[in-house]
Amino acid sequence: MAKIKAGVIGAGIGKYHIEGYMEHKNADVVALCDLNKDALAEVGTCYGVEHLFTDYQEMLATDIDCVSVCVPNKFHAPIVIDCLKAGKNVLCEKPLARNAKEGQKMVDAAEAAGKTLMIQFNNRFRPEAQVLKGHADAGTFGDIYFARCGWIRRNGIPGWGGWFTQKDVAGGGPLIDLAVHMLDLTMWLMGNPTPVSCMASTYSVFGPQMQGLGPWGTPNRKGGFDVEDMAVGMLKFEDGQTIMLEASWAARIKREWVYSTLMGTEAGATLERVFEIDGVDDSSIDTLELYTQEQGEAVDRVVKLEPDEAMGRHAAVMHFVDCLIKGEQPISPGTDGLRLMKIIDAMYKSADSGKAVNIK
Repeated sequence: MAKIKAGVIGAGIGKYHIEGYMEHKNADVVALCDLNKDALAEVGTCYGVEHLFTDYQEMLATDIDCVSVCVPNKFHAPIVIDCLKAGKNVLCEKPLARNAKEGQKMVDAAEAAGKTLMIQFNNRFRPEAQVLKGHADAGTFGDIYFARCGWIRRNGIPGWGGWFTQKDVAGGGPLIDLAVHMLDLTMWLMGNPTPVSCMASTYSVFGPQMQGLGPWGTPNRKGGFDVEDMAVGMLKFEDGQTIMLEASWAARIKREWVYSTLMGTEAGATLERVFEIDGVDDSSIDTLELYTQEQGEAVDRVVKLEPDEAMGRHAAVMHFVDCLIKGEQPISPGTDGLRLMKIIDAMYKSADSGKAVNIK
């Protein structure tokens, strides 16, 4: 079998994509693109990527089958659309785009080109999430009617003054950066119900004061901060389900916490990552617990799994390759990313207006 030849645009988070392709026996990373020549050379040498480019259009002219797009949110739509028009399949980092309007153009371009567009919702591919999805599909929970989910940090503003904290480039703050992960995961576990309305609030408390900074991203003290540093909201779905959501880059809480809690008519569950030291991955503990009633008694079960240090990122890339080889649709297609963008657009609109907003 001829190997899938992949190119990666973006040498930052793109490293996880390179590693994922390298783990697959039927894939090779043959090209890497980044505007930063030093980062390009360093990552290219580290992973032995043969062809290095600073212009992605030049990379698209080479013999590659697919492209991972790992760049700031503002550039997702134009680069992904160019890749699709060039006949390449695309794995795009989350979120799909800055808003649903851009996302729709990307989904339409994939359909017009007859190519695969997958979104890197890596949390779906974490081992504990896969186990939980198996229970959900098997009917363990009965009807899941309510869920809570979130990703909250105490000190975690990424790259203050850089692209993360500029609305024009990122599209927003932790709602579009962190909440999109856990909302996608939770909706997927619930069977992707159809959203109908939301009520949300956003806050910008610590970011404007340059407080609550985290170790991620590239800071620019001459830049600015015009996004939220916390968002909360409630979503209602077509069949009556409800999700409560919270996300923060900075908040006066004990420590960082990432979680999804499901409540069903037959059982419930919580998947969470708790950080013993705020923001330090090596200090985090992943747990999955199931809650049932047996003979009138409450029974809790802790599911033990080997931790995945890549948090599903490698597994997602390998799934993408498998889908290309088999001619199958990925479990996180562009249309799922578009659904999320419509929800996020509505939540920002609700936060701005102070009113509930219908999701179309």
